[in-house]
Amino acid sequence: MEVHETTDQFLRIEQGEGKVILNQEEHLVKDGFAIIVPAGTNHNVINTSSEKELKLYTIYSPSHHKDGVIHKTKQDALADETDHL
Repeated sequence: MEVHETTDQFLRIEQGEGKVILNQEEHLVKDGFAIIVPAGTNHNVINTSSEKELKLYTIYSPSHHKDGVIHKTKQDALADETDHL
């Protein structure tokens, strides 16, 4: 789970299926779904398929990360001390 206190977030599911948790409420998602996460909302996105990757993109502003940075896992993102603006 994570929260962005001052920014809204838009997520778009491009491939796969999963669930999105917004303040302890779960929603099933799949290809083509879009999710709005209001500022201050605890949230998480979880892949529910054992066979297919869940691919998504997210938009939020102002930027929290340097342009072009991609992290494969949340652990990679948290460990990268040079990424956050």
